[in-house]
Amino acid sequence: MDISDLRTEYTLEGLRREQLAPDPFQQFELWFQQACASDLPEPNAMNLATVSITGMPSQRIVLLKYFDRQGLVFFTNYKSRKAQEIKANPQVSLLFFWVALERQVQISGKAVKISTAESLNYFATRPRGSQLGAWCSQQSSVISSRQMLEIKFDEIKRKFRERKIPLPSAWGGYRVVPQSFEFWQGRPNRLHDRFLYSYIDAESTWKIQRLAP
Repeated sequence: MDISDLRTEYTLEGLRREQLAPDPFQQFELWFQQACASDLPEPNAMNLATVSITGMPSQRIVLLKYFDRQGLVFFTNYKSRKAQEIKANPQVSLLFFWVALERQVQISGKAVKISTAESLNYFATRPRGSQLGAWCSQQSSVISSRQMLEIKFDEIKRKFRERKIPLPSAWGGYRVVPQSFEFWQGRPNRLHDRFLYSYIDAESTWKIQRLAP
């Protein structure tokens, strides 16, 4: 199978320094709002990269559930592979790819657990089926069959029949506290526009630099 000719020429628009907000959170919010307004499928889907204690990287798609100036929040099982890797090395990377807008945003930072109260507030908003799923799945563990998973789901469903479903002790959120943002806009001839925001701790400010494509 020859895929050497699979390519797309990015021609929608460019990105100039003077267009950028001085604060990367403002710039991210603008681009995120535009992604949502464009009716993209799951604009909050982001690739989360972690590294194991042995240095082996792994990636998976998770969903951004909310963000503010403190960071970007996603939820998971605290016994999952990603959680164990975050425990060993909290430095992570997030990547949003909005292909219809010819844009990427890469965010690097430290993942920290949010409070139980904050996790509970979000858990209460989940559909009941998703709440049950959080109880029945020991995420990343080996299971013998799909049937066993469904049996476990039915057991949990009966257990909490006509009851409010409590927050599982092994389930909750992480907040990624950014140390850098990179905004990428596709351009013709692979001469893409890339701007890096780096946090300067000593000055409590963000430095903006253009990167070569």
